[in-house]
Amino acid sequence: MPSLISEIPTASCAEAQAHFGNRLRFETDCSDVHRSQQRGDVDYLLVDVRGPEAYAAGHVPGAINIPTAAITAERLAAFSPSTLFVVYCAGPHCNGVHRAALRLASLGYGVKEMLGGVTGWLDEGLALVGENVEQAAPASAISCAC
Repeated sequence: MPSLISEIPTASCAEAQAHFGNRLRFETDCSDVHRSQQRGDVDYLLVDVRGPEAYAAGHVPGAINIPTAAITAERLAAFSPSTLFVVYCAGPHCNGVHRAALRLASLGYGVKEMLGGVTGWLDEGLALVGENVEQAAPASAISCAC
């Protein structure tokens, strides 16, 4: 009797290559962002899409704050059309990052989601920066307001 894993056949190698390749076109992770920062290979703009209060309480180093609702053509006019945006929100329980990515893409910008958001960053043992970083760890303390 097959396991729950093998009872459904795997995709073909070509299908798997297309699927996983496409995922990497849309996503990055906390570790890759951190590694690129450490190496000085930052060819993207890291954007925290939560509200200003959540951003101030603690955010990923190097991130700027553009709340999802503020992602407009007027706000983004200062950025080159070739800018690659890497967006994150509170964590995997929040779809604000998807709303932000959708807005950016609809405005013609390249965009990737940083998987895990703030929760993932902290899970990796990485530090946040901000006005009240000690208060940023409990995810329920401040609404992301995305």
